[in-house]
Amino acid sequence: MSKKINIVITDDHPLYLEGVSLLLAKFGFVNVIKTVASGEELIEFATKNKFDVLLLDLHLPGIDGIETAARLNAMKHSCKIIMLTMQRGGRYLNKLEKMNIKGYVLKNISPDELAKAIVTVSNGETYINKDLSEYRHDADVELKSSVYVTDMPDKILSEREREILVLVCSELSSSQIAERLHISVGTVDTHRKNILIKLGVNNTVGLVKYALKHRLID
Repeated sequence: MSKKINIVITDDHPLYLEGVSLLLAKFGFVNVIKTVASGEELIEFATKNKFDVLLLDLHLPGIDGIETAARLNAMKHSCKIIMLTMQRGGRYLNKLEKMNIKGYVLKNISPDELAKAIVTVSNGETYINKDLSEYRHDADVELKSSVYVTDMPDKILSEREREILVLVCSELSSSQIAERLHISVGTVDTHRKNILIKLGVNNTVGLVKYALKHRLID
C-alpha cells in the first residue's frame, strides 16, 4: 500500500495495548499513532486529531465501546471503527451495524487476520470475524432470554463479583471499592469487566436492573 493507515487503539489493559502495537508494527502499511485507555481519553484525542481506523474495546470502564462509538458518530469523525471483544455471540452485531461500525472481531484473532480487518475497513468495507458471524442469527434469542431474568447470581457470579456488583450499584467508584475491599483498582476493574460480560449488559444501568431483580440491593 502506498499510504500508511493511521490507527488508534483504545483498551484499558496496558499489556494488550503494547502487545497489539508491537504486533502491528511488523506490517509496514500500519502506523499506530496513539494508544488510549478509556473512551473519555479517546474522545478528547479525536476532537483534535484525524486518523483512519480505531480499534475499540467493547467493554471499557466509564463510557463503554458502544457509547464511545456513538459519540464519535455524533462528532462525524471520519475514522472507521473495529470493535474488539472477547465475548462470542451475535447479540451486538445488529446494533453495531446500525451505528455504521465497520468491523467486529475477537481479541484473540491472529495478527494477520487483524491486519486484514484493518485493510478491509479502511477501504470502507465491513469485516466481521468468522467465529462471530456464525452467531448472527442467535442475536434476537439472546436478547429475549436476557440473563438477569432467568439466572440466579450464585449460578453466574463468584462471591467476590457479587460483592463488587452491590458496591457498584451503590455508586462507589473503582478506587473506593478497592479501598473498602483491600484490593487493587486494577483488580476491581477486571472484576467489573467480567461481571458485564457474564451478565451480558453494557453499563451500570444493566447491573442495577440485575441487582434489583434478584434483591441484591434495596
